Amino acid sequence: MNQNSKIKLSFKQKMMLQREAQIIQTVNGLLATKGYDAMTVDEIADSVGIAKASLYRHFPSKEALAVAALINTMENSLEQIQALNETSLSALNKLKNITQWVMRLKLNQQMPNLPSENSMLREHLLTHDSYMDLLVNMSDSIGEWIEQAQAERQITTSVTPLCILYTLYAKACDPVLGFLKISGLYDEEQIIEMVTSTCFNGIGHREH
Repeated sequence: MNQNSKIKLSFKQKMMLQREAQIIQTVNGLLATKGYDAMTVDEIADSVGIAKASLYRHFPSKEALAVAALINTMENSLEQIQALNETSLSALNKLKNITQWVMRLKLNQQMPNLPSENSMLREHLLTHDSYMDLLVNMSDSIGEWIEQAQAERQITTSVTPLCILYTLYAKACDPVLGFLKISGLYDEEQIIEMVTSTCFNGIGHREH
């Protein structure tokens, strides 16, 4: 048993953890709908229902809030990957499954938009050990699925694994999902199936 699991938290500590989880969930939503630059600490505090000073007792800056939310998303992603590794699904179906999981988060405004290349947040993330460790672990796991799927001729071998990895990561910020949802013509599952098809099968005509 993990030693930390034996430690009993006080009521105050439990409340602090619950509040932090609520804050992170709020930040996730704002990062998904507005992005880092447009998000303000004031609206985070207002959404959670606490004073800004109280918010800063949990997280010292807007940057720290965003990093915490992104790390939370990465941790959840790794949990999904680990769960898939315990199944008998093929490498291709594991890739489809994790991609569809990301798309569902995106459609429900729970997937934070990635910071732009010139964002200070992006620079901070690149030097943040916990974030980078999670990113490397996630990339290694998905990369193994890609290589396995290529070895089994389930996906193209004419494109490098790194390019395929980044293509799948792009689904976390794919505007096509939002455009299809706004159209009102399709439900969530139809959107996911269509975008999955274009991602894994392409749009080129195939003779049968």
